[in-house]
Amino acid sequence: MTTLKVKIESLEQTMEALADAMKAATGQSAPRSECSFSFPSWEAMHRVLTPKRLEIMKVMTGQGPLTKREVARRVGRDFKAVHADLETLLSSGVIDRSDEGVVFPYDRIHIEFEIESAA
Repeated sequence: MTTLKVKIESLEQTMEALADAMKAATGQSAPRSECSFSFPSWEAMHRVLTPKRLEIMKVMTGQGPLTKREVARRVGRDFKAVHADLETLLSSGVIDRSDEGVVFPYDRIHIEFEIESAA
C-alpha cells in the first residue's frame, strides 16, 4: 500500500529530505520508503488542498487513471469547476497526467502537521 504523507515543513527540512533522497539514489544510504508532499505553511497547504480538492483526491485514491469527466461524476460536481481544481492539483504536483486522464498514484493519504503557540 502506497501512502502519500502531506506535511508542513520548513525549507531547511525539505532540503534535508532532498539530500537524503539524493544519497539514497546514489547508493550512499538506505532509500526511504515514504512518499511525501511538503508545504511551507498552513496557509500554503490550504490554498492548494481545499476541502473540495481533498474530496477529489479522496475519490481518486487507489483508482488508477481517471478521465476528468469521471472525476467530476464521482464527486457530483460541475465539470468546469472540477477541471479547474484538477488543473491546480496538477500544477502543484499533487496529481499526475496519464494517457488515460489524471491519476493520484497512492492508496492512502496521511496529513501531518503541528500547531505551535504564537510567540
